[in-house]
Amino acid sequence: MENLGFIFGITGMSMGVIGFVFGVISMSKIDKLEKRLKELDVLNQDFKSS
Repeated sequence: MENLGFIFGITGMSMGVIGFVFGVISMSKIDKLEKRLKELDVLNQDFKSS
């Protein structure tokens, strides 16, 4: 029974790390998109995302 808890723990940690990495990559892509849209004057220059 101890092995089962260990396996679920490792699985949960790996899913959490994958989620964190996905979030960081997504935020960087959103920042690049906002910068590009500001350059094209689609967004106001003083626009700030929340």
